[in-house]
Amino acid sequence: MTRRRLGVNVDHVATLRQARRTSFPDPVAAAAISEMAGADQITVHLREDRRHIQERDVRLLRQTVSTMLNLEMAATQEMVKIAYDIKPDQVTLVPERREELTTEGGLDVAHHRDHIKKYVQSIKDADIQVSLFIDPDLDQVRAAHRVEAHAVEIHTGKYCDAALESEQRAELQRIADAARTASKLGMRVAAGHGLHYHNIHALIPIEEIEEYNIGHSIISRAVFVGLERAVRDMVALLNP
Repeated sequence: MTRRRLGVNVDHVATLRQARRTSFPDPVAAAAISEMAGADQITVHLREDRRHIQERDVRLLRQTVSTMLNLEMAATQEMVKIAYDIKPDQVTLVPERREELTTEGGLDVAHHRDHIKKYVQSIKDADIQVSLFIDPDLDQVRAAHRVEAHAVEIHTGKYCDAALESEQRAELQRIADAARTASKLGMRVAAGHGLHYHNIHALIPIEEIEEYNIGHSIISRAVFVGLERAVRDMVALLNP
């Protein structure tokens, strides 16, 4: 079986820094530690309101990340200009609302296909890989293929938040179906949102999911055991 890749999202290191507007803890340093601990990718979300990650962080990460740099961003002209300038290895287009605590759902590619296709093509023109953050819905998977995205990241939030075991099983099946369909259509498949050291186990048998982007649970665990161990523990879970 192919090794599953771990993308460590260091946004919440920046969240802690921005709480006091200090220079520490530095997400750039956190990215370096994560890579040394086995992370295959560093993920950051440069939000329009700049609540955690700042442009300075992304620019320094571009200079220092030795694996892959995945920039999550909204589909706006401002963000495309930043992507053109910084040149991350991959851009993941995500929906964004200023009042939300975190990204609450996937892009509605099916209903905004022309708008999203324009941004996908603009990013591809800069030789940057493009992934779309979508719900585990077959219509959204097919729409992502039609706009010619290289990859999709399946939003796992409903699975993670499901209170009943029956709901969890249903969401898990939706994720598996979406991953298999995306893979058959030739897109790379990632998954993320709300995943932690316990609920990740049920996803591992889905072979089509090549990569997991995980942030909050890793950074939370790092408070108690240190970032290096927190990353190594997740890598070990993904590749038993």
